[in-house]
Amino acid sequence: MKQVALLIETSNAYARGLLRGVVAYLREHEPWSLHLAEHGRGDRPPSWLASWCGDGILARIETPAMARALRRIKAPIVDVSAARLIPALPWFETDDAAIAQMAFEHLRDRGYRHFAYCGDTRFNWSNWRGEHFQRAVAAEGGECHFYQPARHFRPDDAAQGDDLVRWLRKLPKPVGVMACYDLHGRQLLDACRRAGIAVPDEVAVISVDNDEVLCELSHPPLTSVIPNTHRTGYEAAALLDELMAGRKLRAETRLVPPVGVAARQSTSSLAIEDRQTALAVRFIREKACSGINVSDVLQAVPQSRRLLESRFRRLLGRTPHEEILRVQLDRVKQLLVETDLPLSEVAERAGFAHVEYLSVVFKRETGIPPSAFRRANR
Repeated sequence: MKQVALLIETSNAYARGLLRGVVAYLREHEPWSLHLAEHGRGDRPPSWLASWCGDGILARIETPAMARALRRIKAPIVDVSAARLIPALPWFETDDAAIAQMAFEHLRDRGYRHFAYCGDTRFNWSNWRGEHFQRAVAAEGGECHFYQPARHFRPDDAAQGDDLVRWLRKLPKPVGVMACYDLHGRQLLDACRRAGIAVPDEVAVISVDNDEVLCELSHPPLTSVIPNTHRTGYEAAALLDELMAGRKLRAETRLVPPVGVAARQSTSSLAIEDRQTALAVRFIREKACSGINVSDVLQAVPQSRRLLESRFRRLLGRTPHEEILRVQLDRVKQLLVETDLPLSEVAERAGFAHVEYLSVVFKRETGIPPSAFRRANR
């Protein structure tokens, strides 16, 4: 067996997702003899690394000390960290532009017109997400408010909570806030509670990583973008296998797009002043996968079809029918990535009466058939 070291922490949901992707790859290919020790983010290089003589390494290179230790290793290495401390290595990372766009669209589609970003300047991925979120807001004529700490706070510094409270109170309301990852999202929710700010009515919060324990223990439960860590780990393992087999490759960058958004109560309200339209949008989002049509929406929220369509176009930029399809297709994408259900079952659960119609609509809206989408994202 090939001897492979996994220098990936086991202390957070993102890294554990990477490890699950590696496991999935090994189940389909020749097994490796793995060296995986308990490892936390930012830990010093393990003592055994100096004398290690294996065939390859998958690593989250997060510190200069780890980078120095790995530069002395002759075996192939694939980096799965955004820190990019050894630029000559091939590396995999989440597509932060796609993550930021997805977070923005989630907030925008709930009617928010004021936006803010709360990040952590220590991390490249946080800075990149902030830049892309700001661009997404600006592309639609908006302004993005950034959290700028009053001073440099150490991790888990209690004083940062007071600083967040002051920042949140100054933001225009209602406002949609993107947090760089779930821990920051939870801190934002805590600050809102201390400040007496209603979530999601005044401040809606969306974060990244979908750490289900952190998100469900938050109050209210935290909405989060779901990165495709499984695919990232799988493809990184596949590339390392090629390198160990003799393929020559340097400094290749592969960005993996997110799966979708796990919507929870921190973004459950609609910042739409037009109550009739807000009720119609809520009805669609709750019932779209039951196979409803525009007539069902009009029955639930009585008004003329022309008036409903004009309100949707003005406030959301699409028709009620397009909103129904959007919700259905989001559900289809989630089921394609997260389950092995046959397409007929996926169609039924997403509210499509005929699998053929689902295939036609999916390819028209995404450019590829459902089977290709599943292969690309599994």
